[in-house]
Amino acid sequence: MFGAGFSVKEAHQMQLRLSKRVIRDDKLSGTLRYVAGVDVAYVGELSIAAVAVLDYVSLSLVEARKAVVKTQFPYVPTLLSWREIKPAKAAIKKLKTNPDIFLVDAQGIAHPYRLGFASHLGVLLDKPAIGVAKSLLCGQIEPLNQQGWMPITDKGEVIGAAIKRDEETQPIYVSIGHKVSLERAIEIVRHCTKSARIPEPIHIAHTLAGEEKRKRKQEIIHQPKKKATRRRTT
Repeated sequence: MFGAGFSVKEAHQMQLRLSKRVIRDDKLSGTLRYVAGVDVAYVGELSIAAVAVLDYVSLSLVEARKAVVKTQFPYVPTLLSWREIKPAKAAIKKLKTNPDIFLVDAQGIAHPYRLGFASHLGVLLDKPAIGVAKSLLCGQIEPLNQQGWMPITDKGEVIGAAIKRDEETQPIYVSIGHKVSLERAIEIVRHCTKSARIPEPIHIAHTLAGEEKRKRKQEIIHQPKKKATRRRTT
């Protein structure tokens, strides 16, 4: 149980309900101005979210925000979004810039319940979002197609794409988050990918979250230990 009256089964049922609200068509304006990357790290009992907003054309950093909150849920496979929604929303709420789209270090609809963290966040924010994951959660990778990407299929449905920056790089797994088509998602991810395996907005968010994680870890290490108190006996 995650808390009184909230179970894994109920969380999965809620995912299925929310998945029906995911819009898989383009609702983006023709010209994108700002693209944001979202990542969440953990240390001790804390969740550290970072969001980095970049200019879409130049991929230069426009704004970055972080939020540190107490972790509310344990890690449960397929329920990552319940763990990461709160810190991510806290960081995004601090933004002064309004991103046109969010690239999230997580799955979108390439998820057994068709609602990974990227889709969950997109639906709750009512904003376009793309899932960009470093591992495959479900489905199988099909051969390279004429468009230069490998479809990910599950139960006869194309749920995402495996794409590579070059022949030597491990693939990343792109899927619809919300309000974007798969083809447009691939186009955006490719545009945002420079020298790193992952797109630049997520790469910067990942770096920021990692820096804050190391800082918090050092604080935990250097915290003075509480002295044990002896009980007096009579």
